[in-house]
Amino acid sequence: MKSILSLSFPPPMFLPSNRKLNCHSSFSLLSSSLSGSCNSTLRFPFLKYEDVNAKSTSFPASVATEAPSELSSTKTHEVENSSETKALQDVVLPTNESSEQLLRIRHTCAHVMAMAVQKLFPDAKVTIGPWIDDGFYYDFDMEPLTDKDLKRIKKEMDRIISRNLPLIREEVSKEEALERIKALNEPYKVEILESIKSEPITIYHIGNEWWDLCAGPHVERTGNISKNAVELESVAGAYWRGNENKAMLQRIYGTAWETEEQLKAYLHFKEEAKRRDHRRLGQDLDLFSIQEEAGGGLVFWHPKGSIVRHLIEDSWKKLHMEHGYQLVYTPHVAKADLWKISGHLDFYKENMFDQMKIEDEHYLLRPMNCPYHILLYKHKLHSYRDFPIKVAELGTVYRYELSGSLHGLFRVRGFTQDDGHIFCLPDQIKDEIKGVLDLTEEILMQFGFNKYEVNLSTRPEKAVGSNDIWEEATTALKDALDDKGWDYQIDEGGGAFYGPKIDLKIEDALGRKWQCTTVQVDFNLPQRFDLYYVDSNTERRRPIMIHRALLGSMERFFGILIENYAGDFPLWLSPIQARILPVTDSQIGYSKEMLARLKAEGIRTELCHGERLPKLIRNAEKQKIPLMAVVGPKEMENQTLTIRSRQSGELGSMSIEDFINKIRLCQAQRTSL
Repeated sequence: MKSILSLSFPPPMFLPSNRKLNCHSSFSLLSSSLSGSCNSTLRFPFLKYEDVNAKSTSFPASVATEAPSELSSTKTHEVENSSETKALQDVVLPTNESSEQLLRIRHTCAHVMAMAVQKLFPDAKVTIGPWIDDGFYYDFDMEPLTDKDLKRIKKEMDRIISRNLPLIREEVSKEEALERIKALNEPYKVEILESIKSEPITIYHIGNEWWDLCAGPHVERTGNISKNAVELESVAGAYWRGNENKAMLQRIYGTAWETEEQLKAYLHFKEEAKRRDHRRLGQDLDLFSIQEEAGGGLVFWHPKGSIVRHLIEDSWKKLHMEHGYQLVYTPHVAKADLWKISGHLDFYKENMFDQMKIEDEHYLLRPMNCPYHILLYKHKLHSYRDFPIKVAELGTVYRYELSGSLHGLFRVRGFTQDDGHIFCLPDQIKDEIKGVLDLTEEILMQFGFNKYEVNLSTRPEKAVGSNDIWEEATTALKDALDDKGWDYQIDEGGGAFYGPKIDLKIEDALGRKWQCTTVQVDFNLPQRFDLYYVDSNTERRRPIMIHRALLGSMERFFGILIENYAGDFPLWLSPIQARILPVTDSQIGYSKEMLARLKAEGIRTELCHGERLPKLIRNAEKQKIPLMAVVGPKEMENQTLTIRSRQSGELGSMSIEDFINKIRLCQAQRTSL
């Protein structure tokens, strides 16, 4: 129920790697006895993957709570020239869904790694070892590992692979499995075994030396794995069963592919993603910070980052008003009673901060904006003639996250949703959904996002609302998508219990897909809050409520933009659009005049001097300034500027008027100079 209610407004703070866990039950034990297997999938979506429609379920047996350490890989694969880089960019990587052999390789690699760990560290206790979207991991209860340890483990894995040991499946009773586990003193496996309700228990052996409780599948022999297509990547901390009160485990992440070429392509794209990491660029470009003195997951927007946010918000507000929305502001706290009515205290409490007692009443920081907009609706009586009613707010919300799960701007504790709610009649659903999709496209296109993955989720087995209203709403969503001409996938039964929804993922410059837009029909909250309107027969009727967030949150979307542009913002969005660079101090006076002219025209400009011109230019390049205006004796004499563009190189000499006009045109067209 908690996860269902959270969909009322989707938590926009997700790690960029789209972690998904597909689990069986996984055991790994050293010596000749028993084992099991759990599968989790972690995907780096910036790679070119074979496209296969597949569903996966979620089963977090243990959840990583610390970012992976920057341990170096066991091998370094360097791209030596641009032709090889181009070749790697053209590699289309298989997925677990498109290649069963790849899935088997990764699953077996998790077992091989666990066997290697227990050979090298006999006291290590094993827990789970799933395959994931780009490889595998295994959690161990052991002392912290080092870079040197990873190299030793990889060498031992190579030896096991080279021995071409068979993978042998065995079925045993639960009692027999328990006896074998206890003989090996593996307490975590006992707990896993207790959670398995069916029999027989399946075991996979590697030769006659090691085994794991496992449902499979695996390769036939370890020699089916290419040593040169496997790499150990990092170590992270993970609480057992995702519970911060339980043991902190050592999670080793690895990646595995069918060929060495695929591994090289994966590592190449991964390195490119690292270059674009918004956390590093945010610091290098002075855009934002997380101040630990204030608390983890709380974002400080620096002046330059604030300029970008201001531009996004201004555009967002303008377009929303053009589309008939009324902009509102609502409080950040409310009485606990409000969250009882909405159901959040029953179904979402672990994601909320503790209550505050004020004058004998309890208050809570808001995790969502929906109840506030409902109260605005209830403020006065509505007639059917009033519909649709559309309200929107850039509303800051607060959600409790474990400190180890916080991740830059992608998972934080305080963030601003671009929230909106539409109250309408049943026969208006289609037009309103279509209007939301049109607005979404208009906003996203400003930033160059024109490739989307769209999913429509339909009624689950347990749901509120009549069959007729579900059918009407689902048909309206389908018709709206059809009218847009967008391709979409239907997730049968994947909707929230209170209504069908549309999810939209955008594709960035690296081909990564990011969840941004959610449009959710809600039959639940209008009932909980007893919303009504008066129809043409003066009878009370329940309105339809539509939740929608287009960007998700300002923080997360800003992080996506930083990585999409690699910090090199387009001219209209760049915090500093132009930098004036005088060659010597003699041109500072004239440069200040040009600075004043540009600022008066609303062009974000700064003046830098005091260094040799090559260094001034180099510094501007490092700061990714779109335009540089060089001022020397000749420019001062002719009352001109020599313009250098990051995108187009040298643009030559021009008057200040021409420079201003060119910038204005580029801003209007969202293009670069």
